Amino acid sequence: MLGNFSYCNPTKLYFGEDALDNLSVELAKYGDRVVLVYGSGSIKKNGIYDSVMGILSSLGKDVAEIPDVMPNPTIHKLREGIQTAREHRADFILAVGGGSVVDYAKALSVSIHCEEDPWEKYYARFEEPSCEIVPVGVVLTMTGTGSEMNAGAVITYPEQKLKIGHVFADEAVMPKFSILNPRYTMSLPTYQMAAGIYDIFNHICEQYFSGEDDNTSDYISEGLMRSVIYSSRIAVRNPEDYEARSNIMWTATWALNTLTAKGKSTDWMVHMLGQSVGACGNATHGMTLSAVSLPYYKFIMPYGIKKFARFAANVWGVDAEGKTEEQAAEEGLAAMEGWMKELGLAMNLSEVGVTPDMMEDIVNGTLIMEGGYKVLSKEDVRTVLNRAMAEDM
Repeated sequence: MLGNFSYCNPTKLYFGEDALDNLSVELAKYGDRVVLVYGSGSIKKNGIYDSVMGILSSLGKDVAEIPDVMPNPTIHKLREGIQTAREHRADFILAVGGGSVVDYAKALSVSIHCEEDPWEKYYARFEEPSCEIVPVGVVLTMTGTGSEMNAGAVITYPEQKLKIGHVFADEAVMPKFSILNPRYTMSLPTYQMAAGIYDIFNHICEQYFSGEDDNTSDYISEGLMRSVIYSSRIAVRNPEDYEARSNIMWTATWALNTLTAKGKSTDWMVHMLGQSVGACGNATHGMTLSAVSLPYYKFIMPYGIKKFARFAANVWGVDAEGKTEEQAAEEGLAAMEGWMKELGLAMNLSEVGVTPDMMEDIVNGTLIMEGGYKVLSKEDVRTVLNRAMAEDM
């Protein structure tokens, strides 16, 4: 492995069907003024809300609620939440939901005591917190983002057509604990489940497709990707298969808790493309990623051909004997495409609502990252997006 790095992950995980039993133990460690953050109300239908509120009540917690956090949380919703949390004098934030709710909670945690506008400080200038950070805990109900064990928070500014993620360097932003019960994910519609599965897979790809050294992180990534592929096929056939759903949930956490990024420069251009699409059209995150992935990987494959050939062999089982690296790599991407279609993922931008008149905004809103096999120009971004618009790639 090349480079120098440090690794610390302070988030405590409770995993399994009885994971919620540990919530009271963790909440007792923090102050009495709790802000409960959740989404559109599904947790009230499936009983999770009542269970969590029962625990909060038994501990005598004073609770203020921030409901209706949207799938792509906006800066306006964040500002609204800051006001609620300040008025409540929040000691602790409890996020109950999927990745968007958890991202929102972390963005809120660094903004409550911040005197500056959070968008300007954290998402325009990418500065670190210089104020008190309110601790966050998580009860996870949807897998995909890995937000339950990292310091990332993605926020959208609709009027500017920007969707930006900030991965904070301060470990205090990371959730203090996360409750992971695979049963909580089983009420998701198949479309959302598939989107989450692809988000997991692409998180791994974003770290994998960088560097050329013999890196332990790549071996870990290949195993995680094989697990996602295997479990996803079972889950699509039977969404209530506990073993498959539990493996997907666990893999999602390890896909983006920075472990597999160690020693890697990392790419992240698929996410930059997909997030720009999401900012312009508010489409489901995992589907925006699937819509741009293959055009992007085909575009950069010549610059990282050895890794793409390895990906084909070690992840997709492609027999490279008698084939050039290019032939093997192409066969690997073809196998990936077949799997994506099995899951029912969006395979082009038109499927996620993108129209040609939106293209310039998406191009202009795409941040350029430098860790992958090719640093894209704006014209390269336009080329990839135009290919992603085509029905037949």
